[in-house]
Amino acid sequence: MDAKSHWENIYQTKRADEVSWFQREPSVSLALIGKAAPDLTARIIDVGGGPSSLVDRLLSVGYSNLTVLDVSATALARARLRVGERTSHVAWIEADITSAALPAASFDVWHDRAVFHFLTNAGDREAYIQRVRHAVRPGGHVIVATFAEDGPTRCSGLPVTRYSAASLHEEFDGGFQLLDSVRENHLTPAGHMQSFVYCLCRFTGNTITRAA
Repeated sequence: MDAKSHWENIYQTKRADEVSWFQREPSVSLALIGKAAPDLTARIIDVGGGPSSLVDRLLSVGYSNLTVLDVSATALARARLRVGERTSHVAWIEADITSAALPAASFDVWHDRAVFHFLTNAGDREAYIQRVRHAVRPGGHVIVATFAEDGPTRCSGLPVTRYSAASLHEEFDGGFQLLDSVRENHLTPAGHMQSFVYCLCRFTGNTITRAA
């Protein structure tokens, strides 16, 4: 089963509050976005946002230039329905982030909670990072959250790669200045604890130090 079919099946068979990463209040994400972009006109993309409540909370705070990207049409449709008339402030993109066509330097903040750790193939991670470099303006900010080193080894039937703040930052290599990292103990809807690590970076430009 390919990635799109897998995630369509997940969202067609489970409610938003039944998936393990569901958060009613995405407090860490909101705090880091507020730190990175206090200007409410900031252009923010939530990668893998699906039916997450983050877009609702950002709209409620007053952000008005939002994009939600997800590989699942079902997930995006749920979010659009929930957001209702405020959807005019949100662009919805159905795409796989490793192949998504995004406009250059079009975002001030890139946010991803629980997508990057599913990219267990080095080529997929490199494709993801190339899209970050292309789509985030120099001086913009990148927030990525994955399972921490003591987090689960699998999620939604798929293997994941776990990270420390240092190893996650190292994946992004040159051109990203680490500003902050945060650990989160997330209680799943099923009552299990999952450890996440968040990194907040400033994208300083397309300097690539990794050897070819």
